[in-house]
Amino acid sequence: MTLDDTHDQTLQSWLESANDPATDFPIQNLPLGRFRRDPNGPWLAGVAIGDQVVDLQQAGLVASGDANALIGAGKDQRLALRKALSDGLRAGSLQQARLQAALVAQSQVELGLPCEIRDYTDFYTSVHHATTIGKQFRPDNPLLPNYKWVPIGYHGRASSIVASGASFRRPRGQLKAPDADSPKLGACARLDYELELGVIVGRPNPMGDPVGIAQAEDHVFGLALFNDWSARDIQGWEYQPLGPFLSKNFASTLSPWVVTLEALAPFRAPFTRPDGDPQPLPYLDSPANRAEGAFDIELEVWLQTPKMREAGSEGERLSTSNYKDAYWTVAQMVAHHTVNGCNLASGDLFGSGTLSGPAPEQGGSLMELSQGGKKPIVFANGESRTWLQDGDSIILRGYCRRDGFRRIGFGECRGTVLPSHPAA
Repeated sequence: MTLDDTHDQTLQSWLESANDPATDFPIQNLPLGRFRRDPNGPWLAGVAIGDQVVDLQQAGLVASGDANALIGAGKDQRLALRKALSDGLRAGSLQQARLQAALVAQSQVELGLPCEIRDYTDFYTSVHHATTIGKQFRPDNPLLPNYKWVPIGYHGRASSIVASGASFRRPRGQLKAPDADSPKLGACARLDYELELGVIVGRPNPMGDPVGIAQAEDHVFGLALFNDWSARDIQGWEYQPLGPFLSKNFASTLSPWVVTLEALAPFRAPFTRPDGDPQPLPYLDSPANRAEGAFDIELEVWLQTPKMREAGSEGERLSTSNYKDAYWTVAQMVAHHTVNGCNLASGDLFGSGTLSGPAPEQGGSLMELSQGGKKPIVFANGESRTWLQDGDSIILRGYCRRDGFRRIGFGECRGTVLPSHPAA
């Protein structure tokens, strides 16, 4: 990835909130999302800067407010837009008046999904998560034989992907206790979250045309925070032989801002495999992927119970991890997804799968942190959790930092559990 003057850590904006060291959205970031000024208004493409949003169409930087059209336009147009915004938002810019007129406070608008999600595939890219979960079911053989050879994934449900801040009902489905003769229909009792990143597809590929790994990132617009909520008790009964179904399609939460690959360029990291592990097959390997296929993104999970909320507490941090520890890269996901000729569309979403770290306390789900519900997590206020309860909120956060560059962030991805729908 190329570095240029838009990454200069000394850049300051005429918008003071963008210069706050604590902001996720300094001038070096410029993530894309969608917003609307009133509940019945259209969704418009915007870029976050400090505590404001730039209305791209009002600023004269795009022809329409269609975020999917912008996402699918390709790398050259994305680079040109980033450069134009960086130049216009810098301190001393002659374009300040024009861009200032196109600003609206984030607190004054509704932030939605960053684009229309056309299709959704969830991967399983964390070997640490796969190993920890596998040990709960297969202590002597936690990883299945294909894991280190193929990027595992399944096709999910795009219709139930919701924007950050939305609440959702606790799902119902078939449940079967180990000692029961037959299943029953009921509300999920083992509700979990999954700390993930979402990969937003940019430029599409025609059906039948695989995308080689050397070109794979040309088809990716950027990354966002993603929570793939999971009903573990429903999942345990239904997942054999075809995998997740009702345990996954009731809700998934996506953050409103997509951080572009250009903004993430300073935070690339080498992709390596542990000694003794097989190297990827040739279609999943390239010099560029080895040199900088990984992303150094620090991730956090926070839980806020109703009691914490009432006390004015933002919650307690459950775990931290880093995306650079994933076993498969973004480029490998694209190359594998299309190797059979599958056509991707602008606005397609890939989930990374749960991103857990190598240490036990770095689990990206309650399934890991509570050891399958056997070890309650105790909080400072005396409350404890093994699984999520009604009223609980999960907040995901992510950020990048490296010496010589400005810290950038992803905002937050927040969702709250509501009681199950009354039985029919």
